[in-house]
Amino acid sequence: MINLDKNYDVIIVGGGHNGLVCASYLAKDGRSVLVLEANNSIGGASATSEFVDQFSVSSCAHWLFQLNPDIASDMGLNSQGLEMAARDLKTIALAEDANHLTIDGDNLEGGGISDEDRKAYIAFNKQMLKFCKLLAGAFKRRAPKLVEGNLTDRLTLAKLGLGMKMLGKDDMSDLMRLALINIYDVMEENFENELLKGAISLDSLLGSHMGPRSPNTVYGYLYRRMGDVFGYKGPAVVKGGMGAVGEAMANAARAKGVDIQLGAAVSKINIDVDRATGVTLADGTLVNGALVVSNADPKTTFNQLVGLANIETGVARRVKTMRMKGDAAKLHIALDSLPNFTGLTEQQMGQRLVIAPTMNYIETAFNASKYGEYSKAPAMDISIPSVHDASLAPDGKHVMSVIVQYAPYELAGGWNDEHKEAFKNLVIDRIADFAPDLKDKIVAAELLTPVDIEERFHIHGGHWHHGEISLDQILMMRPFPGASQYGTAVDGLYLCGAGNHPGGGVMGLAGHNAAKEIINRGKSA
Repeated sequence: MINLDKNYDVIIVGGGHNGLVCASYLAKDGRSVLVLEANNSIGGASATSEFVDQFSVSSCAHWLFQLNPDIASDMGLNSQGLEMAARDLKTIALAEDANHLTIDGDNLEGGGISDEDRKAYIAFNKQMLKFCKLLAGAFKRRAPKLVEGNLTDRLTLAKLGLGMKMLGKDDMSDLMRLALINIYDVMEENFENELLKGAISLDSLLGSHMGPRSPNTVYGYLYRRMGDVFGYKGPAVVKGGMGAVGEAMANAARAKGVDIQLGAAVSKINIDVDRATGVTLADGTLVNGALVVSNADPKTTFNQLVGLANIETGVARRVKTMRMKGDAAKLHIALDSLPNFTGLTEQQMGQRLVIAPTMNYIETAFNASKYGEYSKAPAMDISIPSVHDASLAPDGKHVMSVIVQYAPYELAGGWNDEHKEAFKNLVIDRIADFAPDLKDKIVAAELLTPVDIEERFHIHGGHWHHGEISLDQILMMRPFPGASQYGTAVDGLYLCGAGNHPGGGVMGLAGHNAAKEIINRGKSA
């Protein structure tokens, strides 16, 4: 609760997971911290919602596979109730002829996979893990600036350089080459199997406005695979849905003395002579704080909360040009019973299922979104979490959660009820190609477009990562030059959300790094 008589050291705008991580580390350092969350539930996009009576689902993020283990340990999340219903799930690439491909770590089964592709996949995984380990070191500290003589930045660059040197000449050359091309070309170089190439390609671009042939998709794939470095062998299903992550983090923050107020929408970050002095809530309440940390995305922070009139023209231009075009929808389905996917056992239906039969299939799906149209044959990432967690649905019933690529934020004609219903039915029809009895078992269904995601989770453009994960928007370029080390041009205003280094996903490192930067700057002041 807000204590208006308390002089807070830090006010954090937004109770998403990065905001809660940041709050916990700052409170541990002895700061008095207030977290203000507009919604009536904590966790931001790491949320669980009841979308129809007695049926609950992870309403935005639906897998846990990147949470940094050091953060989980520091916050004591296991003791705060965080529990996995299942982990290290396999990915099953669904085939039209039901000869599905199962990807389980280094192992590939089914899908007409050849011995050559099996061997190539082991070598490919080994190399990708090397690259991910190199990036992981940079992810756990602030992004270095290249033009200043700061010792911390020099050490970060030195460690990156040493890490690249330790890769060896061939791998170092490959990393420099691969970073500049697209996942389509990399897949063509390495594999023959279309299902394998499609599944890997999908992982390189989920949540983004990119297709397999787009530049930056190799980096997108490395980013998604960062969970391998953190100890995940596959996605995990959180007991109680992804909202349980936010709840556990909130409990950990409160245990360290953090005050949390739900239903407290911030309408303005107060600025006095170029310094942030606190916030104004939607109901007019003024809350003062020595520092303000925004967990909102950069566009929302500067456009709406700070106001472009309070920042210089160059910064305003960078905010405007930051790419945040949401292109993924979420479909939630309440099921009377488990559908029958042709060629899958019940146990397999609890794994991660993807519909991405070829790279050209995905690229064709992406082509539609370039022109403001939704895909007529979309790519999908499907979870049936109730196979592992019966608490999400009534006894014997199930829920399905689907990430759908592509559904453009700016749909031609707008996302009216007619367009939403047509797209929802199209997606269901496509899933039914693999599960023929699906439609007979549907109790209810909910489609969240990028516009809905923007409104529900207060994310500009409905972009889950608060900005594209691409070479021009990563490391010292994220979110943009001048705000890449969590501080901003507004004195006393910091950023801690996914729009900052290292990026989105339920990882927690943006919040962790922001807190460390604030603490370090305080020590050097």
